[in-house]
Amino acid sequence: MKRALVFALAAMVFGAAPALANQFSNWAVLIVAGDDRAHDGSPAQVFDNARRDLAKQFASIGFSPANMVEFSVDPAPDAQPTDVKSIADALWDVSNRATGGCLIYFTSHGSPDGIVTGDRLWAPDKFANVVNNACGSKPSVVVMSACFTGIFLPPLQAPNRMVMSAARPDRTSFGCGNDFKYTFFDQCFLQSLPASGDFPGAAELTRACVSKREHDLGAEPPSEPQLSVGDKVASALRWR
Repeated sequence: MKRALVFALAAMVFGAAPALANQFSNWAVLIVAGDDRAHDGSPAQVFDNARRDLAKQFASIGFSPANMVEFSVDPAPDAQPTDVKSIADALWDVSNRATGGCLIYFTSHGSPDGIVTGDRLWAPDKFANVVNNACGSKPSVVVMSACFTGIFLPPLQAPNRMVMSAARPDRTSFGCGNDFKYTFFDQCFLQSLPASGDFPGAAELTRACVSKREHDLGAEPPSEPQLSVGDKVASALRWR
């Protein structure tokens, strides 16, 4: 009897991670590299580096590659060309095929008016309309990695949604030059995923990582990544 109880408890403990991870297998995933230039205008792979490695990280915690769509400004066999209409159409299509939830990660340059998307600037209200249309009331995670992306939180916030930005509405973020493989925020997010068991936890680790890196390298003023977690979504965001 005792042995049976031990086995039952072990099955609960060791079976928990795969069961939770599997809940993401029917989620739609959109990953966008919105630009291919460094802050000085020279060619840079910093955003595409993050795009490629985020896809691998997301797959490792249970998201299905079959339900992922990726966009890049540069021609790539694993990504479609970055433009607003194509991104909106692709998110609509994949979210109708994979109906469990939405995971959106956008890495690019930003301004107080929006985020760079190929040759356009995508405003927060227009972007939120696309997300709301495709993802609606599904549990969702939206990460906007660019300068000034705190402007995206108000139109994207919802009880069923976690939204994170790389910076305050009035602050830049750092690391988009050719001296780095990833932006500071993207690198910290990539490092935080395997160290956590849920997206809110990864977000907090990311914020601490960004703060330390900026302090160590003397990057001022601090970007202060922003985070909003809806009161009806936290339980849907765990993978172990």
